[in-house]
Parts: sequence; C-alpha cells; structure tokens
Amino acid sequence: MEQSNITQTIIDTINSIFDTLFQSIDSNLYSVLDSLAFVDNSIMDGKNFINIFGTSTTNGILLIANSFLLAILLYFSIRYLLSHFTYSQIERPQSFLIKLVLCGLCMNFSFFLIDDFLSIFSFFTSAICDLGSHLFGKTISFSELISVINSNISVVNNEFNVFSLDGLIKSIMSVSLLNLVFSYSLRYVMIQVFIFLAPFAILSASLSSTSWFFTSWIKNFFSLLFIQIIIAIILLILFSMDYSSSDLLIKIIYIGGVYALIKANSFVREFIGGVSTVVSQSVNYLSGFKK
Repeated sequence: MEQSNITQTIIDTINSIFDTLFQSIDSNLYSVLDSLAFVDNSIMDGKNFINIFGTSTTNGILLIANSFLLAILLYFSIRYLLSHFTYSQIERPQSFLIKLVLCGLCMNFSFFLIDDFLSIFSFFTSAICDLGSHLFGKTISFSELISVINSNISVVNNEFNVFSLDGLIKSIMSVSLLNLVFSYSLRYVMIQVFIFLAPFAILSASLSSTSWFFTSWIKNFFSLLFIQIIIAIILLILFSMDYSSSDLLIKIIYIGGVYALIKANSFVREFIGGVSTVVSQSVNYLSGFKK
C-alpha cells in the first residue's frame, strides 16, 4: 500500500510539472506565433529599421546602394571603352542606360515597393482568415487553435495525465509548437534580411552578368511570404472540421495539421523553391558542412 502511494505521488508530480509547462507554453507562445506567422508591412515600422534602410539617398543602405549604382556606371563605361580595342561584344549603351535608370528609380523607391508587396500578401492572408471567421464563427489564429485543442484533446476537468493517449497527443502538440516558434522566428528574421537586400537586388538587374542575383532574391523573398498563405489555408482546414465528437481520428488529424504547419516551408520550397527556415534541417546542413 505504501509503495502504491509513492508511485501515485510520483505520477501526480510528473503530471503536475508537465501540466504547468504546457499551460505556460499555451498561454505565451501561441499569441507570439500569430505575430511571427502573419507578417505585414508593420515589420518595417520600427525606427531603427527605417534608419538602417535609409530615409533618403544620403543615408542608410540606400546610400551604399547609390554608390554601387555609380560604380556600375563606371564599370560599364570602362568596358565600353575597352571593347573598341578588344572588339568584344557588350550590351548597347542605350539599353544599358535605360535599365540603369529604371533600376535606379526602383531602388530608391524600394522601401515603398516592398511595403506594397507585403501589403498584398497580408491582404490575401487576411481574406482567408476572414473567410474562416465568417464560415465557422471562430477567429482563424493560433490562439484560437489552442483553445480548441485543449477543449477536445488534452485536459478533462483539469486532470492532465501525460501517460494517457490524450496526454501523449498534447505533449506532441506542445513540443511541435516550440518547433513552430523557432521556425517562424527564423523566417521573420530572414524576411527582414531580404528587405535590406532589396536595393542591391533591384540594382543587380541592370547588368546581365548580375541579374541572377535579382532572380534568386525575388524567388526566395516570394517563397518566404507565400508560406503565410499556406499557413492560413492549413488553419482554415483545421477549423473546418467537427471536433465535438472527440473521435480519435480527429485527434490524429490535429497532429497532422500541426506537422503540416511545421512542414509548410518545405512544401513551398518543393513547389516554387526558396530558402529553408526549418531549424533542425539547418542544423544538419551546418553539421555536414563542418565535416
């Protein structure tokens, strides 16, 4: 009898620890995930961000980019002069100057172009979420998702048991949530990096020998933003299901939905290409590089 009481005390302690941990994750991280996953033009509103990017052609990254513009003009002038002696084929000066002027204008207005670009993706994401809210009467967000999960999967009468099937499913969901936070936070930072690269990427389109950089930049930047549309669609599908029956199949689908949210970046990369934001995969790449 005493040994049985000790065992039950140990089980209750473990359940209490995990219950406290998972409640802390639920109450803090899901609201953060909404901000990380659904990026809009507010990502560029910070004072330091604007100062780094540049408020005019005389400061910030725009100053460096305009210096590169002059360097490209000088580079082409020298190449054009030498072509008369080497008889090498180069681009016609008229077409080069037209491209350089257009790229220069777009480069100096790149802050506003990126702002509109982000607004377009934010509009489509909001449209999908608003559609779900209208159809299902629930806010399509991670915060609402955890409320549905807790009410149908994990906790009954505040008695959490990590050794039960529901407790195991809840543990998998919470661990997967941490993976989502790391993955989406990496994506958030990478979006800012590509925004800072925008002036140089646009300027690179002025030369045929460097235009590959612009192509690569636009594909990676597009894929990072397109991910949030996939995330919104996955959430829409999860909220469209009827969880009132508490069927085991529904609980398994929850796990599949969270796994789909984790693999959203991989789906987009296989579909249109782009940079990886999967944290575990990035670690493997670094380990292989060291070898």
